[in-house]
Amino acid sequence: MIVWVNGAFGSGKSTLVDELRPRWPEALVFDPEMVGYVLREIVEVPTGDFQDLRLWRRQVTDLAVGLVQEYRRPVLVPMTLVDPRYVGEIFGALKNAGIVAHHFFLKVSPDVLVRRIDERSFTPDDPAKDEQVRQWCKDRIEPCTAAADALPGDTVFLDGELTPRELADSVLARVGAGPRG
Repeated sequence: MIVWVNGAFGSGKSTLVDELRPRWPEALVFDPEMVGYVLREIVEVPTGDFQDLRLWRRQVTDLAVGLVQEYRRPVLVPMTLVDPRYVGEIFGALKNAGIVAHHFFLKVSPDVLVRRIDERSFTPDDPAKDEQVRQWCKDRIEPCTAAADALPGDTVFLDGELTPRELADSVLARVGAGPRG
């Protein structure tokens, strides 16, 4: 089983997964950004977004499927994924591999997203780069929130302004893992 935690930057994907980890210790965590970082070291990313690389999408799917099949454990995936083509490609490949995928989307108001992004430090030793990354995240708020309407019908929308504990309770209940901790 894969539990994909989706949402705009600043919606609380990683925070939710951090809350789930101790309460669901058998679950593995797979962050597809790591695949993107590796690819950036090897090849040029013309658009600046590694999700646009077909190889990124293929590697993310292959690794997620491999983790489930090899280790027979649930996999938590915190990753913004809103381009309908890429959502279809990745979730279609998971389904074709026989993997059960639960897709959660954290809905958060744009004002709260901006505040959360502004509170984060991405590169503390490089304030100019830090601000550049913050702006990149903010520039994607509108496309991410607008894309929520085009996500698959089985996507579960959660109020990303709830506490991490409340969100984790909801996720665990929906995937049949039950509240823990």
